[in-house]
Amino acid sequence: MIRIARLLGIVNAFLVEEDDGLTLIDTTVRLGGPKAILAAAGKTGRPIVRIALTHAHEDHIGGLDGLAGELPGVEVLISARDAKLLAKDKSPEPGEPEDAKLRGGFSGAKTQPTRLLAPGDRVGSLEVVAAPGHTPGQVAFLDTRDRTLYAGDAYSSLGGVATTAKVNPRFPMPALATWHRPTALETARALRALDPARLAVGHGRTVEDPGAAMDAAIARGV
Repeated sequence: MIRIARLLGIVNAFLVEEDDGLTLIDTTVRLGGPKAILAAAGKTGRPIVRIALTHAHEDHIGGLDGLAGELPGVEVLISARDAKLLAKDKSPEPGEPEDAKLRGGFSGAKTQPTRLLAPGDRVGSLEVVAAPGHTPGQVAFLDTRDRTLYAGDAYSSLGGVATTAKVNPRFPMPALATWHRPTALETARALRALDPARLAVGHGRTVEDPGAAMDAAIARGV
């Protein structure tokens, strides 16, 4: 796994090696993101064959159009729910909490997904895990080989490991952009139950053996 960090390490994308090439998880921001990602991939000598998006906030999909223009035929994957947000459709879905409110930036993208993800799907060695709360259709990815959990913005680690169910004063932005905090807390518990060996997040460093830190973050998020 290769972490690509932009904006002084605040926003992350990840390259994951597979037999057929590289899976890119998230795309960071529009300005400079594609160039940094392509440079990191170039050092491996392997092609990016698919882009898997955790959710549709602009700091995760900002580089999508730029990358798609440089990678003809690349697969683009996102959940069905957040595909609507990628298309700038902010209408709610039936059954969603009435007190939920979309927050954060949804710049959308011209690039359309080639495949819509559902929990339990596989993306190479990655298992798709439902992770709603930060956005309605956020997903996480669990690498079945080494149990690295790519958690999107279900957790962050800048200023300490935290859920996005409650504002972390040391790095408040992810929680301030959360759609429905009770659901985000449920997701944090569900991801902890996967007992990941490594926690890779959208904002901050990757955490080894993260169980105790995740437990503490959940306790603070209540």
